[in-house]
Amino acid sequence: MFAIGMLALYILLSGAEHSHAQQPAAVDTSRRELVVGIKQTPPFAIHAADDEWQGISVDLWRHAASKLKLRYRFVEEPSIGSLIDGVANGKYDVAIGALTVTGARARVMDFTSPFYSTGLGIAVPASGMLNWMPVIQSFTNLGFLQAVTALLLLALFVGFLIWFLERRHNEEFGGDIKKGLSSSIWWSTAAMTRRGNVDYSPRTVAGRIVASIWTVMSIVAIAVFTAAVTSSLTVRHLQGSVHSVNDLQSARVGIVKDTSTLEALKQLKISFHTYETPQQGLQALRAHKIDAFVYDKPLLAWLIQQEFSATLEMLDTTFEPQHYAFAIANNSKLRAPLNIAILDATQSTWWKDVIARYLGSRIN
Repeated sequence: MFAIGMLALYILLSGAEHSHAQQPAAVDTSRRELVVGIKQTPPFAIHAADDEWQGISVDLWRHAASKLKLRYRFVEEPSIGSLIDGVANGKYDVAIGALTVTGARARVMDFTSPFYSTGLGIAVPASGMLNWMPVIQSFTNLGFLQAVTALLLLALFVGFLIWFLERRHNEEFGGDIKKGLSSSIWWSTAAMTRRGNVDYSPRTVAGRIVASIWTVMSIVAIAVFTAAVTSSLTVRHLQGSVHSVNDLQSARVGIVKDTSTLEALKQLKISFHTYETPQQGLQALRAHKIDAFVYDKPLLAWLIQQEFSATLEMLDTTFEPQHYAFAIANNSKLRAPLNIAILDATQSTWWKDVIARYLGSRIN
């Protein structure tokens, strides 16, 4: 009987311990109201006309706060920097919006488990927009100038070779050096482009061999050069100068100041112009003051869809992975219960509905 009693007691205690482990850690909020810092960053935090807040982050926070029975109030901040400072100095218990987890931020505050993972996106002028700037830039491109220089040097070399071989046997290439070289260089240039009307040609065997080789080589060289330039100008005119991450190295790039995008582009050694707001950056892109605008991909997709859908578009690329989370103070007692509530929420069909409602199928 004693053994049976001890076994029953063990089972009872084990069950109680297991039940306790399944419950989120309790948070004592009965004595005060949490202050939640927030910054408008659609579609994660949207300040509606009726002074209510909505968005991906807001809906998730309300869901978690309801589960944990938290009392709170929102306080709006004008910038990400002031939001981070508010958490770091204890002004806010939690900060929500479109906050990405970075090493620099983690040194001054803590984060909950990430609830959304994405990366940086690139906005460019919409395909088909009339923009001659990329075409003009093509003519000053180093590769284009190198190709033109190579053709000119070849024409000069062949002209000099023809003059050297023909100067004593052909009066058209004879005379003083100035007259002979100018005639031979003009002949080689006309032969290369097949556009000049030249009545004279080499007469010596060696000169005619060089002329024959040059004629064949120049046909191939001009054909390749023309095809490359035509293709480049067509692509740049229709698609702009940026259509991949690698093109950012030689493009005029815009970003929002004091965001994680700044450090990401610095690491990639990409120069950039900064703007106070993403709207200002996208307006500069639409006015062709910059070639591309880099920003958090879901925020960029939302802004373009809402305000710039007729003039701008996003490239189908994502780089520099980013993770969104709530910011909390270091050693905050909210961390454990919030993590559990966030994990439960983001693994549910409710979360899928939230993402679909704000982002649809435009972006992962």
